[in-house]
Amino acid sequence: MKTIGKIAKELNLSVETIRFYEREGIIQQPQKPLNGYRLYDDSISKQLQFICKAKALGFSLKEVSSLMSMDSNCSQVESLGLQKLNIIQNKISDLQRLEKVIKEMTNSCQSNNDQANCPLIDSLKWS
Repeated sequence: MKTIGKIAKELNLSVETIRFYEREGIIQQPQKPLNGYRLYDDSISKQLQFICKAKALGFSLKEVSSLMSMDSNCSQVESLGLQKLNIIQNKISDLQRLEKVIKEMTNSCQSNNDQANCPLIDSLKWS
C-alpha cells in the first residue's frame, strides 16, 4: 500500500493527474481512513501503469477507459486498435504530403536568385 505521492513519483505522474483520473472515474479512489492518508494498493498502481502505456501509444483517455472496461475481450480490443492504427496511418500520410510540399518550397528558395522576393513567402501570401 502506498500514498498517492509515492505512486505519483514512481510513475512520473503528478498527484493532480491521478486525482483527475479519479474524478473522471478511470480509477477508483480508495476510502480515506478516519485518521491518515488514503492508501493505494498495487492494483491501482497497475491501472495507472496501463493508462500511461496506452497514452504513450496515442490512445485518448476515453479510449483508455474503453480498453480498461473491455476486460481482455480480444475482438473488441482489436477493433479499437485497428481504428487507432487507421487514424495513425492517415496522420502519417498527411505529414508525408506536408513534408513534400515544404521540401519543394524550401528548394525553390535555394534556387532563387531574386533577393527581393522569396518564393516560399510569395506562395503563402493571399492574391
